[in-house]
Amino acid sequence: MGAASLTNCKSSNSLVLNKKVTNVKVGIAGFGAIGKVVGEALDQGIPGLELTGICVRDAARGEARMAGFSNPVPVMSPNELAETCEIIVECVPKEAFNEIAVPALNAGRQFVTVSAAGILANPETVELAENGDGRIILATGALLGLDAVRAAAESNIEEVVMITRKPPNALIGAPHLVDNDISVEGLNEPKKVFDGTAREGAVGFPANVNVAAALGLAGIGPDRTKLEIWADPNLERNTHAIKVVSDSASFEMSIENVQSEEKPGTGKITALSVIACLRGLVSPLKVGT
Repeated sequence: MGAASLTNCKSSNSLVLNKKVTNVKVGIAGFGAIGKVVGEALDQGIPGLELTGICVRDAARGEARMAGFSNPVPVMSPNELAETCEIIVECVPKEAFNEIAVPALNAGRQFVTVSAAGILANPETVELAENGDGRIILATGALLGLDAVRAAAESNIEEVVMITRKPPNALIGAPHLVDNDISVEGLNEPKKVFDGTAREGAVGFPANVNVAAALGLAGIGPDRTKLEIWADPNLERNTHAIKVVSDSASFEMSIENVQSEEKPGTGKITALSVIACLRGLVSPLKVGT
């Protein structure tokens, strides 16, 4: 995947270079656990950014979820969002990823997402960005340390291992569990439910381990990044631990994410990561790689 078209949120892009930018129009596709929180932040005011539209399947529900907004915005189709907004924030289920990504990239927009799993499943979107004026910006999401992993990847990384532990309620319904008839209900001790690569994990747990796919894209690739997933009834938070061994540094990091009320598999910090990413796109000062 070309570095010129796919980047972690902290990398430069055309909007960053102009610190005089004001009122950049932002559209949000998907208005659930992540999208609504991002929309609320934009409605409350982020200097240089303006919420201009949202895209949801159920227009009436989308309008209802903006009931407390100071400035509710129109509900648009994916094409209308791409035509109207300069930044498109994608917060839809993985199966709808291309419905938002393709028109946004065809229109040359900045496409912000936390769905590394969506990128892996739809590599043609990166080609669209490479061959056009659009750009895919993968926000950090619920993980930590991607700056360090990306820096290490400029030299040689020997190994990347990630271990995810989540309360069972965050994993119920994952395709890998359903397909393999794995139950996580009624557990009284931790249970390993997956052991494989980040790419395989992204397919089996599309709503749970975007962080593993992002880690793979930042480092040695999703096929060489090792992943374990555990259902742990003793936990209340979604936890991720990563270990990296390289010729420039070796490091281990872990994070314990508070679950969002609306969607337990998604940590509250994910939406905050997107908000921080958006601020960085128009800020005259950027911190991090």
